[in-house]
Order: sequence, then structure tokens, then C-alpha cells
Amino acid sequence: MFCVTPYRWVFIYEKGYQSTDTAVSSVFTKMKGVGYTNVNGQERVWDVADYVFPPQGDSSFVVMTNYIITEGQAMGKCPEVRLFCPSLLFPFLLRSLCFRWNTRGHMTGICVNTTKTCEVLAWCPVENDHNIPDPPLLMSAENYTLFIKNSITFPIFDVTRSNLVEGVDANFIRTCLYDPVTDPLCPIFRLGDIVKLSGFSFEVIARVGGAIALVIDWTCNLDLDITHCKPKYTFHARASVGYNFRFAKHYMEDKIQKRTLLKVFGIRLDIIVQSLARKFDIIPTLTAIGSGVGIFGVATVVCDLVLLYLLPKREYYKNMKFNYLIKDQMYHPSFR
Repeated sequence: MFCVTPYRWVFIYEKGYQSTDTAVSSVFTKMKGVGYTNVNGQERVWDVADYVFPPQGDSSFVVMTNYIITEGQAMGKCPEVRLFCPSLLFPFLLRSLCFRWNTRGHMTGICVNTTKTCEVLAWCPVENDHNIPDPPLLMSAENYTLFIKNSITFPIFDVTRSNLVEGVDANFIRTCLYDPVTDPLCPIFRLGDIVKLSGFSFEVIARVGGAIALVIDWTCNLDLDITHCKPKYTFHARASVGYNFRFAKHYMEDKIQKRTLLKVFGIRLDIIVQSLARKFDIIPTLTAIGSGVGIFGVATVVCDLVLLYLLPKREYYKNMKFNYLIKDQMYHPSFR
């Protein structure tokens, strides 16, 4: 049994009779859904152009689920929000200490008596991101949908496939929603389901953001009919929760340049395509056979060494393998 293991490994597990190829892939994505917020009585509707960054349908993008907004910022001098002036709190200290702190603007070295904070040259008023909205402002993002179109080509085998496989037509796409059991081939995914299948609570990841990898796996045996080559979707969350970035919208008001600053918390989706195709090829088959023959020779020697010198019943094996002859018997007429 030990000596036939090399061939079993090469042909059954490693499929040494087949050649392999990886795919060249392209991915197109499209989000759908409308969000609604009501902050301090100010109602707003958010569409795809507002909550997807970048908006070009790439394989890696962010869906905004929460935000901190600072409106009407203009370039000027104003007090920092949390950078307290040490000379106002402790009169024996010098005001020049205001130069030595890291801040979101250029330190002027002046202490503001009303706020007891250091003055900065920056976009004013300075953003205050200390309190993150809880619950998330865009909890409605849970019902957004993501459409994925993926095309792959195995260049060595000249095979091209799309995740819109047989049976996934326009009529099917209009009504389907991905489910790993009932609809594993549907290319439309609900954002809340993606988060759930990756092992997260949507409210937790929506509040502070996070990253999720959606993997499209193409593992195909091209010795079978091409219709058996289908994608499999899996979802993997990153090690930690937390993802945010800042985005500014600039405009002119009374000939003064201003901006609205958004600190965006969102779900970063990275769509990753992994692939491996196999097909029978005579060259790797002959190579595997030749390698197996060589391995058999080595395996025979190893088997003999183990059985003759290491096992407890090695004497029994020696007697079964070799015939020991007495010297006088060698000259007996029956041996001539």
C-alpha cells in the first residue's frame, strides 16, 4: 500500500494527467438603491451618485453607510475644536507651545480666550468628528443591491465564460436575489446579505465602516462539458472593523471659495476573481508516468530498508524475502 502511494498522489490528488491555466478576468459592478436621512429636521435623499466612491463601477469601491458633515467651510483663522491652549490652562506656560501640536491646520501661536483652544489657519469651522452618529445615518443601505458582471478567459484552452451562465438570462435577473442555497448563481446581491454572510452585524459595520472581500471562484475541469464551469461566490471579512475617509465638495459663495466636508464611514467591497482550469494533456501525463516509475524505484528501496532493518518483525520478512542455503547444499546435484 505504501509503495503505490506516489502514483495515487500524482494522478488522483494532483491530477498529473491534466495541464492547468489561470484566467484573465474583467469585472463590472453596478449599485442600486436610494437612501433617506433626517438630521436635525433636514431631510435628504441619497442616490448612487452620492454614496458610491468611486462611481465608475470598479471592482473595488466604497458604499457610504454613515457620515459626519461640516458645511460652509471657508479658508480663514479659527479656534481648534479639541486642542486646548496650555498657557490659558496653566498661566506659567508660554503661548508658543501652541506651535508644537499636530492639528488640521497651520498653528498661528495665538490662544483663543473664548474656547481656550489654539488658533489655526485652516478650513473654518474646523471639523468636529468626536461623536460618530449612532445608529448609522444610512441604515437603509442594508437594502441596496449590487449587480456583478464578470467575464473570464482561459487563454491556453481558448475558453471564455461569464458569470451570466446558462439559465441566468434577463428574465431570471429581474426576479432573483443571491442566496447560497436557493439562488447560488444569481449575480445580484443585497448589501445586508453580503455583510451577514461575511460574519458581521450590519449595524456594527455600518457605524464605523469596514472591508469585505467578495471572491468569485472559477475552478473548472474542462474535460467535462463546459456548462459545468460555473462561478462560486464566497465572502470574507477583514481582520478588523473600521474604515473611513474624507471627501470635500467645493463651491463659490459671494466670490468666496467654500466647501462641504464629509467624513465618510462605509463598507469597502473588493471583488476578487480566482481561477484554475484543468484539461487532459498527453505531455504532463507522460511526464507524470515517467516520474512515477522513478519514484517506484526509490519507493521499493525505502520499503525494503524499513521492512528489513526497522520493523520489529524484520527477521520474519528477511526469511520470506531471501532463501538461505547451506554451503553443502550448493554442491548437491539438484542445484546443478
